[in-house]
Amino acid sequence: MSIDYRQLYIGGQWADPAKTETIDVYSPTTEEQIGSVPRGSEADIDAAVAAARAAFDDPDGWANWTPAQRGDVLERFAAELEARGEETARRVSMQNGMPIWLAQQFEAGFPPLLLRYYSGLMNATPAEDARPGMLGGTALVSRQPVGVVAAITPWNVPQGISFLKIAPALAAGCTMVLKPAEETVLDAFLMAEAALAAGLPAGVLNVVPAGREVGAYLVGHPGIDKVSFTGSTAAGRAIGETCGRLLRPVTLELGGKSAAIVLDDADLGANMESFFGVTLLNNGQICWLNTRVLAPRSRYAEIVDTVTAMAAGMNIGDPLDPTTQIGPLVSSRQRDRVEGYIAKGKQEGRLTTGGGRPKGLDRGWFVEPTVFADMTNTAQVSCEEIFGPVLSVIPYDNEAEAVAIANDSVYGLGGTVWSSDVERAANVARKVRSGTVGVNHYVNDPVAPFGGIKDSGIGRELGPEGLDAFQVFKTIYLPPSA
Repeated sequence: MSIDYRQLYIGGQWADPAKTETIDVYSPTTEEQIGSVPRGSEADIDAAVAAARAAFDDPDGWANWTPAQRGDVLERFAAELEARGEETARRVSMQNGMPIWLAQQFEAGFPPLLLRYYSGLMNATPAEDARPGMLGGTALVSRQPVGVVAAITPWNVPQGISFLKIAPALAAGCTMVLKPAEETVLDAFLMAEAALAAGLPAGVLNVVPAGREVGAYLVGHPGIDKVSFTGSTAAGRAIGETCGRLLRPVTLELGGKSAAIVLDDADLGANMESFFGVTLLNNGQICWLNTRVLAPRSRYAEIVDTVTAMAAGMNIGDPLDPTTQIGPLVSSRQRDRVEGYIAKGKQEGRLTTGGGRPKGLDRGWFVEPTVFADMTNTAQVSCEEIFGPVLSVIPYDNEAEAVAIANDSVYGLGGTVWSSDVERAANVARKVRSGTVGVNHYVNDPVAPFGGIKDSGIGRELGPEGLDAFQVFKTIYLPPSA
């Protein structure tokens, strides 16, 4: 049965769109249409920003509530999301091919967790910090919400990434206009249903799906105080340029081409589940995945064989099947892109497994998990973000060379180090120029900042630092006591 919406979520209610155009959603598994929503226009953005602006500027409104008052609403929001968790996971899997077991973790489980984490963090933070002045008097330093936030999110982890922005922004007292990706809109509207059921005040959260042109209009809108974007580096540059011109704060979480450094004492066989999680998770459609595998020459053949066996052994199929490890790519266009890189890889290195479309799956945008060995770090497949299940295995001679290869990238988002000696691995990890690095695993833990350097973006999400991104500091100078 098709999932169809006829209205947008603006101002705390379902509102008729300005135009009749729709975004049609297709299953990457069956290639059939599974739903539709209104395509937002500039007029809809105007209405959403106006609603968010009114909610933020209300002297008795959301921004001026106590953290505890906002926390009560956010707890109800978390509970409503949990009640819809199964359907949220199903919709995401249907739209982008994410295996259902992963969607249950990322898309159903993570958003309520983040709402509760940031609500608790706000409640635990003093409203003001009184600092005795060095020049006499006292400085009262407070944190205040930055204002109306424009959040633009991608299709690969739509709910998990949306709440990297929604949870801290709303906890801080901001209001928001969310523009979800066109490929994954059905889950965003289900989330809006949860917000409405939770009693989120009118205008605090607004949802307007649209294309790039309307997204650019949102970024430059005069009613916006802060932009938070997750997506491609190319789009991030354009958004950053606009925000720079407007002197508008911006957080950019962009692309990646992270490296997994396998040290000579590593036991990958004992960590295969974790290694799969950092290389081929979500069909290769995660920005921090370690798609460059750096292996010591002393064990190169063995590690190539291990990585090849892992990729070749993946269960490929319907993402709604709990046993599926690799589902389809999000769209035919994305499959074409990945297959283009695979063709280049066949010219640049040695194909050890994959390289085609899986047999027996005549419908759906599937690509076999693919491994290339004997690769250089300068090969196109090794240095450009592919966003699909394609790995390059690159040899190195010593630790210093491994670190140099890992750092020889325009990106700096994720990475891992694998070793039987955790302390040794941690010392290597400290030398990797990246915003995040895991040792024998990788996880975006809510308590710690996540984000990149270089072409992987600016700013941080998660942790207290993720809350800071939606706050501004205000200082009141009190005179010396009489």
